[in-house]
Amino acid sequence: MAAPRNKRKIFNDPVYGFIGIHNDLLFDIIEHPYFQRLRRIKQLGLTHLVYPGALHTRFHHSMGAMHLMTKALLELQYKGHELSEEEVFGAQAAMLLHDIGHGPYSHALENSMVNGINHENISQLFLSQLNGFFNGELELAIDIFNQNYHKSYLSELCSGQFDMDRLDYLKRDSFFTGVSEGVINYERLLNMINLRDGSLVIEAKGIYSVEKFITARRLMYWQVYLHKTVVAAEFMIMKLLKRAKEIRADDKQLFATPALDFFLRDEVTEEAFTHDPQVLQHFALLDDYDVFTSMKMWCTHPDKVLSKLSASIVNRRLFKVEMQNHPFTEDYLATLHQKTKRTYGISEREASYLCFHDKTTNAAYRAGSHHIKILFKDGSVRDIAEATDELNINLLSKPQTKYFVCYPKDIS
Repeated sequence: MAAPRNKRKIFNDPVYGFIGIHNDLLFDIIEHPYFQRLRRIKQLGLTHLVYPGALHTRFHHSMGAMHLMTKALLELQYKGHELSEEEVFGAQAAMLLHDIGHGPYSHALENSMVNGINHENISQLFLSQLNGFFNGELELAIDIFNQNYHKSYLSELCSGQFDMDRLDYLKRDSFFTGVSEGVINYERLLNMINLRDGSLVIEAKGIYSVEKFITARRLMYWQVYLHKTVVAAEFMIMKLLKRAKEIRADDKQLFATPALDFFLRDEVTEEAFTHDPQVLQHFALLDDYDVFTSMKMWCTHPDKVLSKLSASIVNRRLFKVEMQNHPFTEDYLATLHQKTKRTYGISEREASYLCFHDKTTNAAYRAGSHHIKILFKDGSVRDIAEATDELNINLLSKPQTKYFVCYPKDIS
């Protein structure tokens, strides 16, 4: 275990102010190229096309989440719960590295160019590699990340319905988008955390802050993360990458940075990630700049679909999007599809890249799944769904599905 630094490092964060790093190994992890890559991946993908200030990165978020983890652990120690230096470091490192497996533009890559593996799985692979690089000192962090450590509340703080990941992204995304509905009192929430029977609880004095936390999450999802124009942009880039991969598979000439070309030319599966170390090394070189640089070149590509999608994203000529609470009729979808086909003189299959429909679902709170527990003065513990009279948790727990269709504006 690395000794505390003689001279601490300080990062100036726009949301929390100064974030101090007091541990040699923690700072070395931050300095590693795997983690520095997160500086080149925007936290909210293409959301800046709707909210221009949303240009913060996964690096910002990971640092902020680690900072909140540190504050949470200090609060638990202050309330008499014993934590060793190794456990504190393990939880900090797990939180710092929780998003290290994210690819460019949020979830676009894992939904278009790699098969059967998500960013959580890739994060585990990065953690394993870093553990070898740092001589096995991340074993405890890996156990916490994988929810295998006996103090389960450390894993709850990393990944649960009230975790430092959500606490930071709500605060941070609200700050950078300017959407005030997402503002939460994170300090009040952290001051109210405690443990009961080895599980994380919130003291009853903080119940209104918990209610605000759940409500803010619901509002941020529909107003920011699942804003209809944001959804359209994200699906457009997924279609774009799939089209680029299809063109590259046909051995047609296609400009791409070397890191991106690796994932365009080969069928990358979970097995390839797991058994071929070179795949992870290529992924470690891939970021937003690879995709955007390639998109700029594709704006003039002879393929009508690829050039249309590229130019639409680069120049912010986003597709028309219609969103509603019930599915669109087959006749309406077929009409839009045929109009797209005729307007651009393309095939049925090609038209599916420019005119597409899907659905999106959100639930602000999932009762019974790492649920948020409220601790009352009499020692009783209840789920927030049972403890509050102000929130209709049953309503917030019910997944809300919205259906959407996207198509180029010039066909309507």
